[in-house]
Amino acid sequence: MSTSPPAGFSGDWITADDADYPKAIARWAANAQRRAKVVAFVKSEADVGLALAFAKAAHLPLAVRGGGHSAAGASSSEGGIVIDLSRYFADVRVDAEEKLAYVGGGAVWKTVDKAAIEHGLATVGGTVNHTGVGGLTLGGGYGYLTGQHGLALDNLVQATVVTADEQVRTVSATETPDLYWGIRGGGGNFGVVTQFVLQLHPQRRTVFAGTVMYPYTDLTRVNRAISDWWKNASEKEAIIHGVMRGPDGSPVTMVILFCNGSGEEGRKRFKDLFDLRPALDMAREIPYEVLNTLQNHNAPYGRNYFMKGIFTSGPRVGLPEAVLERICALSDADLDQRFAVFFEYIPSAKVLAVPNNATAHVRGSRVSTLVFGAWDDSVEATLPVVRASANDIIDTILKSETDIASEANTGYGNYIADEPVTGSGSRASAEKLFGENYPRLQQLKKKYDPANLFSKWAPIVPAP
Repeated sequence: MSTSPPAGFSGDWITADDADYPKAIARWAANAQRRAKVVAFVKSEADVGLALAFAKAAHLPLAVRGGGHSAAGASSSEGGIVIDLSRYFADVRVDAEEKLAYVGGGAVWKTVDKAAIEHGLATVGGTVNHTGVGGLTLGGGYGYLTGQHGLALDNLVQATVVTADEQVRTVSATETPDLYWGIRGGGGNFGVVTQFVLQLHPQRRTVFAGTVMYPYTDLTRVNRAISDWWKNASEKEAIIHGVMRGPDGSPVTMVILFCNGSGEEGRKRFKDLFDLRPALDMAREIPYEVLNTLQNHNAPYGRNYFMKGIFTSGPRVGLPEAVLERICALSDADLDQRFAVFFEYIPSAKVLAVPNNATAHVRGSRVSTLVFGAWDDSVEATLPVVRASANDIIDTILKSETDIASEANTGYGNYIADEPVTGSGSRASAEKLFGENYPRLQQLKKKYDPANLFSKWAPIVPAP
């Protein structure tokens, strides 16, 4: 079949013959790059429909790109077609009076953060500001403001979705409510979201946040201080605790602190950690829009990345030490292969206040924990080694975690490690991830995407 654009397509139709093809298929994670047959930079919902029709007629595998931040390749398609929203659907419009942000499906959180704070407003985003709004929101959406305002998907008021039948649907609590339930946690399983309408909240212009670092010899005391803080953490606070090798290859522990208040308030709330006299203290009062840049330097564009999630029940005695020991045993001192584990201590009362059946996302009293690998050399040669090492670290965590059953410990869905494959493996993954909500999602899949056109992230098998 010809790869020429369909009649009426108004966007940019890019193939391997075009000069900007390499840029069109490039991704944040270099190992997530795939050689698509066509990259369709859509300009309108009509363009999305035409691209969907083309994919079906040509029997091409399909991917949708929002921010392009999936290390598992969910926004790429080898030999297929990519509907790319990042060029023409990346704007943000703020209605300050109604406290709503109208966000294009290809926008990244940096754009949302900057647009909203100009009006003294914010919503729940991620913890890296070049992450895409679409993937994060549809898959859950933990962020520094989760303690106060829930998940990103809990702040989704309305969406515009182009479904597999090429129909444009407005999705909200009152319009197409079944699909509204499904996209809030069900990922990209049901269509192409071209616009998100997000609830905004009053936000102070500055917050207390930053990184403090300690030598590995202080790790036990750091973990104890975090444990004491966690017992009484307020909804305005969060800690991300990381263990890794430092820039010089030596083992270190890093703590990212957040308090939605003044510098004085933050220093008081985290006094026990500061009393340990960190080797590096970069915590200070910063503009709100800088908050989600604090981890950007750990995840620059163009490296190879592997992410795998697991849940823990909270700070555990001896766990960070065991994890750091495994990281040092599995990673190279010269940092050709870098591993880190991040324990994301974000208060969950607001998340748990929403019933499990209110959205597709499954909730629980648990801490999202990320095993993060990065490397620069051959993907083909190194990926299996990185994957095996990540699983080794996961096993170390599972041995310590006795409060969450290992068979149900899926980890956070947005930290899915590998591109899904067809067959029982992907079915089992989605079934575990969605738990009691899975049968209802299967019925929705049968209704809106019976041919399973959208299958790049935790693919749901349509009901018989």
